[in-house]
Amino acid sequence: MEATERRAAVVTVWRYAVRVGVVLACLSAAELALAGPAQAAFTTELSGLPAQFTAGDEVRTVSAVVSRTDQRGGCVKVRWSMVLSVQGIRLDQVKMDRVEETGSFPLEIRTDGDVARLTDRQLDPGALCPDRTVTARYRVAFAEDVTQGRVTLAAEAYDANLRLLARQTATRSVIGVVPATPSEPAAEPTVTTAEPTDPATAQPDDEATAEQGSVGNEPGTPAAGAGRPVARSGGFGVVQAAFLLGGLLLSLGLGLLLRLRQLTRAAAADGGTSEPPVDRRWERPVRAGHWRPAGR
Repeated sequence: MEATERRAAVVTVWRYAVRVGVVLACLSAAELALAGPAQAAFTTELSGLPAQFTAGDEVRTVSAVVSRTDQRGGCVKVRWSMVLSVQGIRLDQVKMDRVEETGSFPLEIRTDGDVARLTDRQLDPGALCPDRTVTARYRVAFAEDVTQGRVTLAAEAYDANLRLLARQTATRSVIGVVPATPSEPAAEPTVTTAEPTDPATAQPDDEATAEQGSVGNEPGTPAAGAGRPVARSGGFGVVQAAFLLGGLLLSLGLGLLLRLRQLTRAAAADGGTSEPPVDRRWERPVRAGHWRPAGR
């Protein structure tokens, strides 16, 4: 009797377990069936994206639009979340702000490495109804020191219960500001050299002087020496070097003469006490009053 009762109790427990499992499976299938059409009824698009972003003072406005294509159910409130990821640049080189007609929209920002998530602190003012859309606008700019990189934007639309309605992703390149090409320097003015006049056909000095005086009075005439090469219009030439060398030699000769004169005066001041000059030492002194016969 006891064994039979135990077997009956075990069979009853198994029956209840099977029934509970079947009910749970049916509920899961129904939830998946309902979630599928609801997920497929919402779409999100990104508009206003340029072919590539340019770093600097350029500010781009990017719009995220979520729409509802089914006709079932009522209106839904939307909470936006923008996921920003960068490559080749830093997050602190990116400026992004959520704006509405009344001004900036409060955001909750979370960063993780090169990824930042900007989520609305409040629900969007608009309502997502059948055949209606809800739009979120973002202003994006990049710092001037950005040279080259890539940015990925992922716009996510959630309902009031934080259920994801739709998601759209786009990737664009970011380039730095191209430096302005410096203007080419102005061409230096060319100096034209006047050819020397043939001596045979040269005019007399008085006529040339008169002609130069008349030409110099004309307006717009270059000054004297203009249009000549640097070596001819002024500078240090061979003739000047010769004059300078001659002056140096003349000064040296005068210095030597003055020195010799001083020596001669000093010797004369000594009188008879000094010895005879070197060139007269070989002569023998002649004594007075003594005659010496001439030799034959």
